[in-house]
Amino acid sequence: MADKRAERIARFIEPLRVEPGAKVRLGRDFAPQDHGGLRKKDGVELLRTGVELLAEYQQRLAAQDTHGVLLCLQALDAGGKDGTIRHVMSGVNPQGVRVSSFKVPSAEELAHDYLWRYDRSLPRRGEIAIFNRSHYEEVLVVRVHPDLLTRQRLPGPVDGPKFWKRRYREINDWERRLTDNGFKVVKVFLNLSKEEQRTRFLKRLDLPEKNWKFSAADVRERQFWDDYQQAFSEMLSATSRPWAPWYVVPADRKWFARICTAAILAHTLMDIDPQYPRVADAAREELLVAKRNLEREAPAGQPADPYAARHPSAGRKKRR
Repeated sequence: MADKRAERIARFIEPLRVEPGAKVRLGRDFAPQDHGGLRKKDGVELLRTGVELLAEYQQRLAAQDTHGVLLCLQALDAGGKDGTIRHVMSGVNPQGVRVSSFKVPSAEELAHDYLWRYDRSLPRRGEIAIFNRSHYEEVLVVRVHPDLLTRQRLPGPVDGPKFWKRRYREINDWERRLTDNGFKVVKVFLNLSKEEQRTRFLKRLDLPEKNWKFSAADVRERQFWDDYQQAFSEMLSATSRPWAPWYVVPADRKWFARICTAAILAHTLMDIDPQYPRVADAAREELLVAKRNLEREAPAGQPADPYAARHPSAGRKKRR
């Protein structure tokens, strides 16, 4: 990580990282109400800095065209995934970002293995892909509602301890394959408290313009809160790996969750440290010829190179 800013970001997000091999219990280990000792007004500037870093490093990522990044966002209903994506990615080039949401599997998707539909939405080199919910639904919602597994038409017994252990292994291996081929995987769980979820549901009911975001199914799923907490705890314990770590982000304060997510994604890009391609000497000579030709076209009384005239140090910078 060449940029010293990466060290400061790493210290900020380190408490959120699930150490590989750790046995997580959400209620004990991570507090949804935490805000890192920050005030909201200070957070505005921090988020702006994070967005600027993302824009800078995304441009390098696209130019280098060697690595890709997959950001997996998981949360319970009303956890703030959509708003986090909207704010964190507000400064990046939309051509270099793809967001995929995964709903109930279609008949075609069910005719393949459970990772097939996620494979189809992976990033290209130079691109950031965001999964709004992800392949982890395959060890969360189907863990809480094992009857859904019957639709997958799997051979052999399902829903036993060996089955879930195997599925965790398959996911870990899948993510390892991605990282070995140059695609960074970073995973964020927006950790929402039960009371804050209740408050957000009520807001969706109270405000007509937010009614569309509410579903009665959300309240029904809330009845399985403890089951989901257990499923999330086991998932985090089994699948946070050095090559694809989990970060548990406190989500009761939306502004803090956005700061943390921006910092985590920026840290991932800075760890890659993508560089602009270096122009070969022969190509550099062609550029110099083109530059001289353009300078000769300058109107009378105008600088030959307006940009260089406004930025005298530009020509002295080391060219990559």
